[in-house]
Amino acid sequence: MSELHSLPLFHRIAGQTVLVLGDGDAAEPKRRLVERAGGIVIDDQQRAIDEGVRLAFVAFDDAKACEVAAINLRCAGLLVNVVDRPDLCDFTTPSILDRDPVLIAVATGGASAGLAKHLRLRLERLLPQSLGELAARLFASRDALRSAYPEAGQRRRALDAALSEGGALDPFDPNSAGRVDQWLAGADSVEADRTVVLSLASTDPDDLTLKQARLLGEADTVCTDANIPATILARARADARRVVCTNTDCPFATGASNRCPKAGGGLTVVLRQPPQR
Repeated sequence: MSELHSLPLFHRIAGQTVLVLGDGDAAEPKRRLVERAGGIVIDDQQRAIDEGVRLAFVAFDDAKACEVAAINLRCAGLLVNVVDRPDLCDFTTPSILDRDPVLIAVATGGASAGLAKHLRLRLERLLPQSLGELAARLFASRDALRSAYPEAGQRRRALDAALSEGGALDPFDPNSAGRVDQWLAGADSVEADRTVVLSLASTDPDDLTLKQARLLGEADTVCTDANIPATILARARADARRVVCTNTDCPFATGASNRCPKAGGGLTVVLRQPPQR
């Protein structure tokens, strides 16, 4: 399985104290970020340790002072971010696209804040301001969604269809938020269980077609052999069921069955290795 450089998490800090050490251009953006998320900024290191504060930003101009503070705070149990020093960081801060309640964070693990910013700026142009309203309406419609689709897998597949490109609730369509009630009122039956075979062009995930990437992202079960690269499998849903088999012992692969025998409900994607050259 391919490894993540960092584990992306969203931390709720509203009403909580956060330590920010330092002054000037490096520290001020961190104070604003904490306050924007509802946190309470303090600048007393000993108080933060005594009160059990969990997060700290260090932004001293002096590199040695940053190192000493990071060591002391980490030993006291705080998670530490040192501005422009990824080697001293327990966590880094991403470039944030805000469509409340939707948050999209773009991070480079401290490699380049400029790259993260420009990726976020591109996304700003693509995602409509109404995206947050769509999320809020889907949240408010949870009971109606459960009523229309009682089984969890049904709900997920119905949402997959509605939220896909060109679907009734396409997130890139600024008018989708206004169609949630109409979509629920006309809820259709969920697509029947099916098995789809994807023949890979290469072991490079960038060579996946848009359709292949979408199907992997929607699959309930991914059936593959042991030689499919982890970078390809990483494109599947994290909670998708994974099964490993070989084409030689699979009745589906040999034509003896029209469905993968190890498939669960919903959509099963069978990955075939690229042709040998």
